[in-house]
Amino acid sequence: MNWFIDAHEDLAWNMACFNRDYSRSAYQTRRAEQGTSIPPYTGDTMLGWPEYNQAKVALVFGTLFVSPARPGSLDARDNQIYATAREANQLTWNQLGSYHRLCDLKPHAFRMIGTQSDLNAHLARWQENQPGIDGQGYLPVGLIPLMEGAEGILSLDELPRWWDAGLRIIGLAWTGTRFSGGTREPGPLTNEGKALLEAMAELGFILDLSHMDAAAAFQALERYEGSIITSHANASRLVRGYSGNRLLDDDLIRAMIERDVVIGAVPFNNFLQADWAQSGGRQTISLSMLADQMDYICQIAGDANHVGIGTDFDGGFGLQSSPKELDSIADLPLILPLLRARGYSDLEIESIAHGNFLRVLQSALPQ
Repeated sequence: MNWFIDAHEDLAWNMACFNRDYSRSAYQTRRAEQGTSIPPYTGDTMLGWPEYNQAKVALVFGTLFVSPARPGSLDARDNQIYATAREANQLTWNQLGSYHRLCDLKPHAFRMIGTQSDLNAHLARWQENQPGIDGQGYLPVGLIPLMEGAEGILSLDELPRWWDAGLRIIGLAWTGTRFSGGTREPGPLTNEGKALLEAMAELGFILDLSHMDAAAAFQALERYEGSIITSHANASRLVRGYSGNRLLDDDLIRAMIERDVVIGAVPFNNFLQADWAQSGGRQTISLSMLADQMDYICQIAGDANHVGIGTDFDGGFGLQSSPKELDSIADLPLILPLLRARGYSDLEIESIAHGNFLRVLQSALPQ
């Protein structure tokens, strides 16, 4: 069965900012938000529980994302902005709590995954097609928390609390943090960042290199002793009009592959063609460009074992900034025939859809 792992979705941020209910259909959410200030700000949602099931998205890495106060960043619709590490800490804990509440209140729709036992039981349910108690025949979606930017970690002494609360993946940066250079704010690992990596490895956290500046990412690849992913990033070489430090140069991709890193390709128009909005709009961006990104990484690797999918859907963009073939996450399977047309076997396609990220989880999650 071709099912999917989506390695990056900002669900908690959307729940906090816009009160989005991901147990309902994306189309219900769109109708409810029509005429409000939400779609012009962040786009029409791509996500909903029925659509997850239609696409067979069985597992999602749900982020804990709060943004630093920077010039131009303050907006009344975004209540997840911090000015201090303590504010980041409180907001991030609140977001993790929102995932637990979602799973506790709606277990038919979402389940928290923190261990191998949780993972195996959840996937067995999907394989046996055991729907939830909703009466609609839909299966629950597994949630694995991912901290996007580590500014919410006040001290290394707090890390075990995060682990015990279900956090399993940490990325050190979004913009620059006190741990690492990041998007638009380049720089290497700091001493605090090096100490955080050491403490993360001792507990068994998966490291996410997304948003880390290349200098910091190269250092992390050399230093980190645990499992590493890049939840959502594309190859910069294929992105027309791109400049910056957010996407991946070839030398960094090669270094990631050497460390058996799985890279989640992103169907975000800005990461497929930087000047798309000025060069014909959404109708010029095809899902085939995402397949090109996947194929490019596979060609560098010489195999199909190092790429997956990290949609970043609802990550500050929505339908309006997604490839023209996509109306919601329900359309994600449209990527599969594009890979098949490029010569990928059924086994290789299965690896890209879920197998590669599943391999990381099976090696990194505790029993």
